[in-house]
Amino acid sequence: MRISPIVLLLFPMLGCGSGTETAKPPSESGGNQVQPQKVATPEKQSAKTPAEMTPDQLKLGDPVVNSIGMLLVPIPAGQFQMGSPDSDKVAEDKEKPQHLVKITEPFYLSVYEITQQQYEKVMGVSPWQGKSIVQEGRDNPATHVGWDDAVEFCRKLSEQEGVEYRLPTEAQWEFSCRAGTTTVHSFGDDASKLGEYAWYSKNTLDIDEQYAHRVGQKLPNPWGLYDMHGNVWEWCRDRYAPYGSEKVLTDPTGSAQGENRVLRGGSFLDAPSPIVRSATRGASLPANRYFYVGFRPSRTYP
Repeated sequence: MRISPIVLLLFPMLGCGSGTETAKPPSESGGNQVQPQKVATPEKQSAKTPAEMTPDQLKLGDPVVNSIGMLLVPIPAGQFQMGSPDSDKVAEDKEKPQHLVKITEPFYLSVYEITQQQYEKVMGVSPWQGKSIVQEGRDNPATHVGWDDAVEFCRKLSEQEGVEYRLPTEAQWEFSCRAGTTTVHSFGDDASKLGEYAWYSKNTLDIDEQYAHRVGQKLPNPWGLYDMHGNVWEWCRDRYAPYGSEKVLTDPTGSAQGENRVLRGGSFLDAPSPIVRSATRGASLPANRYFYVGFRPSRTYP
């Protein structure tokens, strides 16, 4: 079944207002950066998987594989410019003002979006089964998962392993996505290369592959993370709110008020500009479950 623009208007939007918004159809984008070596695809993960990491990551130690087969890499502490500069005319107002953020503690982040098999192992349910616009498979992203479900997944996994898993904060997510870059995408500004790194409208909707694809099929970002652009939007820990006027923030955790939770990364439904970019922000109510939304947990370090 091909999703037409008219049908898309029926689905809740990912935006910054109260309530939810409608998924936005096609457009494009891309860039250029240092490539880490490939990490193993989920079915080949092991405790000795040699994820290629930067020197700062290597100082923190090896990647880890947990009890349900999640591969996680260490993310170093550091600082970055969060959001989009005023000079970026494509950027939406909710990405501004750009501001300095300091991440003071390292953490682990899942290399891949949580897969259907991993979700089933922890939660014992498969909420995507029998739903339309879903490709079922052990290594496809778990979708039809609300923010509340993702938080419960992290709680159960933490209890199971005796170490804390949480959704990343919005700042941790963008810091990890950028991976030391300052460009529009984690791989540069060249829009023509987006298809090498992301599932988005041009290589899904436009060729009748209208579903979230198996994780880890595209190139990773400089910190060895896959599908940070496109495939499925990813829940973050924070409540959504417009950026404030602060010029510097340290380990921000978002607003103390507001119903919506932050979503990041864009999805296979989305056009590259202005959606599938490092600074793009989305939001939705925590109970909402969509075929184009998933998540990737963080874990405390060490």
